Amino acid sequence: MGGKTVTRADLCEAVYQKVGLSRSESAELVEAVLTEIADCLVTGESVKLSSFGTFTVRSKTERIGRNPKTGEEVPILPRRVLVFKPSNVLKLRINGHDTAGMED
Repeated sequence: MGGKTVTRADLCEAVYQKVGLSRSESAELVEAVLTEIADCLVTGESVKLSSFGTFTVRSKTERIGRNPKTGEEVPILPRRVLVFKPSNVLKLRINGHDTAGMED
């Protein structure tokens, strides 16, 4: 699976190429969008991007885990985790199906 990783710089360059903003304006736009998404997730809101997917934060309770090397039981503290659920449109695109006219 070792594919290329898309970076912020790659996203900025794509905005620059496709939208026609300057490179600095493209970088500001990408940063603003990512900051807004992160801020919403931190406050517990879900972020739904139509035809892409939904990001949500889920709370996990404390549980007992086991160290696989030693077999020792250790508590796993309660925490919040980020969950991404892809849309049906994205799932179809990933699997090479035509999604023309589909809207999630």
